[in-house]
Amino acid sequence: MSIKVKRSQAQPISRLMGKSSDIGKLMRLSKLIDQAQRHLQAHLPEPMRDHIYVGGFRDGRLTLISGQAQWLTWLRYEQDRLLTLIHQLPGFEGVTGFTFKVRPVRTVQAPLRNTRSLSCSAGKTLADCAQDTDHPALKRALERLASHAPAEQGNDQDS
Repeated sequence: MSIKVKRSQAQPISRLMGKSSDIGKLMRLSKLIDQAQRHLQAHLPEPMRDHIYVGGFRDGRLTLISGQAQWLTWLRYEQDRLLTLIHQLPGFEGVTGFTFKVRPVRTVQAPLRNTRSLSCSAGKTLADCAQDTDHPALKRALERLASHAPAEQGNDQDS
């Protein structure tokens, strides 16, 4: 078995994002969906804003997703008003209706930060090591680490 190396060059971003490329079409669709999401959230009643999401746009129908059926039931009664609202956006003049889906919606949450603390005595030890080191890069690194320790206060002792 032999492995042949392909000698292709990287494509310029302008070609990847061009009108005929799949990535370009996907990017344009995602921008349209984001625009529709922001427009809907700005015009929905306050209690609903965090519960309704635009899920897609296909065959002239805009998909609206919620985690609870009660919100979509209200939207079904307001379809005419929502269509008028969506038709205000450029690119959405061709929307003929909505597809409603109840799906569990998981909002994006920032990962929890793992904060660590450095005791005063550990900071002092690192600073002492930095003073005794002749290697400039190691000295700077030890000083940076030592700077994360809180300043000593009086005669407090760390355990």
